[in-house]
Formats: sequence, C-alpha cells, structure tokens
Amino acid sequence: MKIGVISDTHGCQEHWAKAYEKFFKDADFIIHVGDVLYHGPRNPMLEDYNPAGLAEKINACPQPVLICKGNCDSEVDQLVLNMPIQSPYVHAFADGRHIVAVHGHTVETDAEKDRMAEAIRADIFICGHVHVNVLEKRGNTVFLNPGSPSLSKREDGRQTCAVIENDSIRIYDINSGEIVMEMDL
Repeated sequence: MKIGVISDTHGCQEHWAKAYEKFFKDADFIIHVGDVLYHGPRNPMLEDYNPAGLAEKINACPQPVLICKGNCDSEVDQLVLNMPIQSPYVHAFADGRHIVAVHGHTVETDAEKDRMAEAIRADIFICGHVHVNVLEKRGNTVFLNPGSPSLSKREDGRQTCAVIENDSIRIYDINSGEIVMEMDL
C-alpha cells in the first residue's frame, strides 16, 4: 500500500501538481492534512495561487483524497471540492496500521498529540499546520508532519510532502526529489 501525505497547499496549484506527479500518481490514496485552498492572511500570495485550479486538480484526482479541516479551510471551500473537508480528523486503516490525521491547530504541543494518539491508539499520527517536517517515534506512535509543498517554514526553505510505503515513511523535497527524512516502521 502506498499513501501520499500532503499538507498546507494553501491554494497553490503547481505545487500540488509537482508533488502529485513525482510522488502520488501511483498511490492508493492521499491524505491531505488541511489548509487546502486559502492562502491565509499572514502568508504571502504566491505566483501559483489558484484555489479554483487546485480544487479542479483535487476533484479530478483518480485516487481517493481524504482531507481533514485546517484552520484556513472554510465551508465555502467545500462548495468547490467534491470530497468532505469539514471533518477535524481523518482516520484510515491501512496495512494493519491505524492512521490518524489532524491539521494540528487544535493540538499544538507534543503532550497534547501524545495524549490524543494514545487515547485513539494511533500507530501513525499526522499533523500539519506549522509547515515544518516532523518524523519521530514516541511511545508506540510515529508522529509525522509532511511540511508544506507551498509555504515552507523550514530554515532551508525546502518544500516537502511525504509517502508511507513498504513499511517506511519518507519525506521528500518536491523540487529535487531528495529524501529529507525517513524512518522504518
């Protein structure tokens, strides 16, 4: 099973397309961890900001796209997307693993994430929101933040997404294709 993981696209159509073509086109499904269409008032307007075009690309995606609501996602965004985006959580069971995704703005500290992951017995707990990669194991749970393919807040500015496949998680630079972080499950 191959699962694409992306977060914080913030309406950037070309950044989604690059991640999709390089890493997700043969995925079984994609988890989007929120902040799909709107750039947000504190973020710069990027050249490829095209929320209507991004919505068309996501709607045309041949794989299922599971989306949890981010702090920049609104009910009006749901009008242009064919899949639900208003759920605060995504739950998936794949390859014997319980995967849970939440945008991250409601569980910001590691302690809050640890408590939630333990309570719902998540094997993989995915958050976005901060636009910075995380890939670490605490207790029985792997915590993943795929970063952002559009508005990276990494010190080096790398734009990233993640793939869960073959008992591993890899975070990729969407431009170079380099593995930025990886972990065996």
